[in-house]
Amino acid sequence: MKSIAQIAAELQGYDPQALPADTVGAFLEQLVEPVTATERVPLFSALGRVLAEDVVSPISVPPHDNSAMDGFAFDGAQLVPGQPLALKIVGTALAGAAWRGRVAGGECVKIMTGAVMPAGLDTVVPQEFTQVQGDAVTVPADVLKAGDNRRFAGEDLMAGQPALQKGQRLTPAALGLLASLGLGEVSVVRRLRVAYFSTGDEILSLGEPPREGAVYDSNRYTVFGLLTRLGVEVVDLGVVKDEPALLEAAFRDAAARADAVITSGGVSVGEADHTKAMMRQLGDVAFWRIAMRPGRPMAVGRIAVDPLQDKSTSGACPSSATSSQNDRNGAILFGLPGNPVAVMVTFFAFVRPALLRMMGARAEPPVLLRAASEEPLRKKPGRTEYQRGIVAQHADGTLSVRTTGNQGSGVLSSMVQANGLIVLGHDQGNVAVGDQLSVMMFEGAV
Repeated sequence: MKSIAQIAAELQGYDPQALPADTVGAFLEQLVEPVTATERVPLFSALGRVLAEDVVSPISVPPHDNSAMDGFAFDGAQLVPGQPLALKIVGTALAGAAWRGRVAGGECVKIMTGAVMPAGLDTVVPQEFTQVQGDAVTVPADVLKAGDNRRFAGEDLMAGQPALQKGQRLTPAALGLLASLGLGEVSVVRRLRVAYFSTGDEILSLGEPPREGAVYDSNRYTVFGLLTRLGVEVVDLGVVKDEPALLEAAFRDAAARADAVITSGGVSVGEADHTKAMMRQLGDVAFWRIAMRPGRPMAVGRIAVDPLQDKSTSGACPSSATSSQNDRNGAILFGLPGNPVAVMVTFFAFVRPALLRMMGARAEPPVLLRAASEEPLRKKPGRTEYQRGIVAQHADGTLSVRTTGNQGSGVLSSMVQANGLIVLGHDQGNVAVGDQLSVMMFEGAV
């Protein structure tokens, strides 16, 4: 396990007071490690979980050659270019009820989609292509070729081949695939535990009466939503006042109960030093000024776990999990800014990828859409900017994007209006109308 100083020493040009956004990702990749404990869960509980091992197909899918269409199955060798083909119907093959009779030349079997192809037959003509009178079928000339509309056994998956790979997050399609293999449960990485709390004397919890100079805590609910969508086990520790004893208790409790700890507030220059001082006291922490907008201040590191206080294995995991304390080398700390938009942006840009790595998920950079700017944008090289944007699709299929207007880091309503973040790179300058921009879409992340 590398210390903060060791990781920093390996990163070229590391400067905690002017840290490029790309370097943050490289730093966090070295800092965080995947949890190692696993458990087996039924498919209905597996959505969004991360596979702990490769899944090898125990059967072939489909298990037999079958029809891809409702129509008539016959031996395609009888087709002659430019000539129609006359066939006699001698039976019917239904899905789940194979037809076992013999089929001679000039004969066919009426067949339903998914039905097993009768022996010796390799072609299906869709019924809408044919002319049928009684038990006689005419296949028009040149409407298909031999082998058409037949699905082969193992065409989807062959027995013994990998079906899903370790590190994949299980999607609805993956659940269906596992079910098609006859698998009722699957081995997954244990659910990551993330604790979070807000800090500051000016923060009000919901239900408290308003008071001058105070604001209601929106970050707590935003972070809860982001973590819930990610599929982690959420430990909500509420609002902690900026008092050393309370902060120490909150940090110790969070580190004992979770793999990662997220705080909001208390990391900016000029704020009360109690939060930062407690981070330093309890762990190995770096304090950054990131070359980005919004979200410049951030703290990352590890908070040591007191073995006598560690609650991570006390009822937190199902009994089937192979969870143990040895997969915890301390809780990873993410100290986020206090402004609501800055919290969301730093979460999307840095925390979410790091948590996915801790969950054991394979590294997959976010897919950025390209859209033409509808307006000129001012941008200074030397920092990465994440502007709230609204992407629209036009009748000709092209995409364009415009900002939501006011980009202040406290304007949370603009995050509701936006459907993505316009990512303006570190070295990028001003943007002209029509310039192609990269957009990190919210769908799938929020």
